[in-house]
Amino acid sequence: MMKSFYLGAAAAALIAGSAGAEQLTISGPWLGADEENVQKVLDVFRASSGIDVSYVGSDSFEQQIIIDAESGSAPNIAVFPQPGLASDMASRGFLTPLADGTGDWIKENYAAGQSWVDLGTYAGKDGADNLYGFFYKVDLKSLVWFVPENFEDAGYEVPTSMEDLKALSDQIVADGGTPWCIGLGSGGATGWPATDWVEDLLLRTQTPDVYDGWVSNEIPFTDERIVGAIEEFGAFARNDDYVAGGAGAVASTDFRDSPKGMFASPPQCYMHRQASFIPAFFPEGTVVGEDADFFYFPSYAGKELGNPVLGAGTLWAITNDSPEAHKFVEFLQTAEAHETWMALKGFLTPHKGVNPEAFGDPTLQKMNEVLLGATTFRFDGSDLMPGGVGAGSFWTGMVDYAGGKDAGEVAAEIQSSWDALK
Repeated sequence: MMKSFYLGAAAAALIAGSAGAEQLTISGPWLGADEENVQKVLDVFRASSGIDVSYVGSDSFEQQIIIDAESGSAPNIAVFPQPGLASDMASRGFLTPLADGTGDWIKENYAAGQSWVDLGTYAGKDGADNLYGFFYKVDLKSLVWFVPENFEDAGYEVPTSMEDLKALSDQIVADGGTPWCIGLGSGGATGWPATDWVEDLLLRTQTPDVYDGWVSNEIPFTDERIVGAIEEFGAFARNDDYVAGGAGAVASTDFRDSPKGMFASPPQCYMHRQASFIPAFFPEGTVVGEDADFFYFPSYAGKELGNPVLGAGTLWAITNDSPEAHKFVEFLQTAEAHETWMALKGFLTPHKGVNPEAFGDPTLQKMNEVLLGATTFRFDGSDLMPGGVGAGSFWTGMVDYAGGKDAGEVAAEIQSSWDALK
């Protein structure tokens, strides 16, 4: 409580100081290196606008922004790690709609632009939908990691469709190898890697509106299309020939240890599907782009669903309206606002107008190409579901499924847990 008091007091002091014109306050979840990076972006805004902008980071941002909004001391702009909380705050009247035309700009200038508009559009206190969130700084999940030397030695080529990926998996088995390393272990969060698999596969087998309906519970887990996506995951994870250690090892293998099999000699597996952060758990000294590389987790050529990408990202919303806040959202539409962070670390953007050479890291540049190639972008579904499901029964259900339980039975149990929350 005392921590919240001091954070609230700091934010209130910033707001009080903004009584004079040309000042702007921002709060968000970033501390450490990310805070240093965002400050460099804010430096550019200060220099170009003459507006004095202050950023306050908090490791309890989600709790603090509600406290500040309810007390009338919210910052001008808040940086939300995911849309759920922003949507809740919009429904309570704590967010200000972005300026007219912002949505049109996003649709024209962001890859999969309509997806980003949809993800930032919520019902306000009056029930009317408005665009409240501007996405800036995105994370990517739809990646498959591999060791180029292993592929070269075996004569394998990077697959460009899901059909090719499955054919490659079968070829590796036929050659006496094991195509995949999959691990669901993550302490109290065990099971979450499987939810990413299911989300990615649902986007590759069904239209985006099915994904949206599932995330909002308009389409239940027990729907045959959802069960089908779970079984698509099972085609990989429950196939003893496909997985290092056999299907029985999937649930018990820690996700951080799982990719290490690619670096064994001979390789214990050839591929690992995981998000952009996983190189942090590769063997020390691994150089991405040389010792390890990645490709887009491909879509089905025969289903004509485009190139969906699963990920996450931060959205910026106005929590205390001011002309300076709208000026800052305009600044986020400039290529310079993106290229400044691109030159640093940990930043991806769907902005089609940026110079890709601005990336300071060639790996990030290649990841961004996947993002720019997206026809649909969807936020991690489990993160948008109620915590008891997305960070509860969905996780444990996937562990049960990996262990051999029937997909329909697992789906029914997850759905029952969701229904019990009503």
